[in-house]
Parts: sequence; C-alpha cells; structure tokens
Amino acid sequence: MEYFITLPMELQSVIGSEKVDFTVLAKRNQPLKKSMGLMIFGTVWTAFTSIFVIAFLGPLFMGRESHFTVNGVPTTGSWDNFQPMLVPTLIIGVFVLVGIGMLGWGIYATFQKGGYFVGTAHKLIHYYKGNIHTYDWEQFSGNMEINHLKGDLAMQLRTGKMVSRKNSSDEFVPDIIYISGANNILEIEKICSKRIKENDPTPVNTSIVL
Repeated sequence: MEYFITLPMELQSVIGSEKVDFTVLAKRNQPLKKSMGLMIFGTVWTAFTSIFVIAFLGPLFMGRESHFTVNGVPTTGSWDNFQPMLVPTLIIGVFVLVGIGMLGWGIYATFQKGGYFVGTAHKLIHYYKGNIHTYDWEQFSGNMEINHLKGDLAMQLRTGKMVSRKNSSDEFVPDIIYISGANNILEIEKICSKRIKENDPTPVNTSIVL
C-alpha cells in the first residue's frame, strides 16, 4: 500500500533528512462523532433557551406588555418601559449566544480539514495552514483508539489537565492527537505503535473513546 503523498515545501524542509515512515492528509480535524455531538448539544441548548426568549419577549413583539416577577415583586415591561427587562434580556441573550456558538463550532469542526501528518523515526509532525507542531514519540502514552471504517486514529499524549468532578475526586484528562478520515489507517496505527513502543516499552494503561 502507498503510505506517502506530496508534501508542502515548508513541511519538507522541517523533515529534512529524517527517515519518513508515512505521510497522510487527514480529511477531518477530529472524528465526526465529536463534531456531531457538539452540534446536537448546541441545537438542544439553543432550542431550550429560545423558549425563554419567546416567553419573555414574545408579548412585546405582539404589541403587548410582558409580565414577570423580580425578587418576588410583580413587574411589567414594554418597549416604552424596557429598563426592568434589560438585565433579564441580557442574561437570556448570553445563554442563547452560548448555544449558537456551540452549534456554529460543531458545524465548523465537521468541515475543518485535518492537515498533513508525517511520521518519522523520531517524531510525529502535524502541518495545517502553515502551522507546524512536532511530537516526539516518547510524548505518547501508547494508548490508542482506532476506527478503521472511518479512517480515525486517536493517540493519547502524556500531557493533559485535571478536571474537577462532582461527588468524586478530580480526574486527569489527557491530550489527544486525532488523525481522522485517513487512508490506510490500520497500517499507520501499526507504524505509530511500533515507534511509541521503541521509545517507551511501558505505556500507561488507560482507555479513550472516539
């Protein structure tokens, strides 16, 4: 099988004389499952907050007054007397914008390209729109998740962050590098696994889910 494609000149200059194991152009920045999940959550969030927009501002657009309670005190608002409605409107607006933002980011992530990935004997190189990131194989823990039907490979790094959990101890969430929508992903996974094991024969045993 073919593991190599033509690379941009600036990426070739970074590789230099290193031995190249594979080159791949990823079709997506991340698995579709993650993008779709964000889109669905953003849609539900926006639809839910829109209920408050309709209930709160709907009467005004119909030429009527809006009746609500502030600190237990019945209050009336209208276009001529909008000041009592200003703060609640801003709060609702922020929640709506958050939902629209999540929906928009999910749509953007769905169509965002993944860029070029190059595996060498010593590191993995990622190139996207002129930005180049390099990862030594020893930076990877060796934990991987692969979906060969969709051409997705997730590789866990040793870096990450601690995330607080309700009613439980904090959890370490590792950074993950995604190669998504790639051809020959099974062969690429084998090469990556081989290089990671050469640099660290005792990876941490945790699981990740695409």
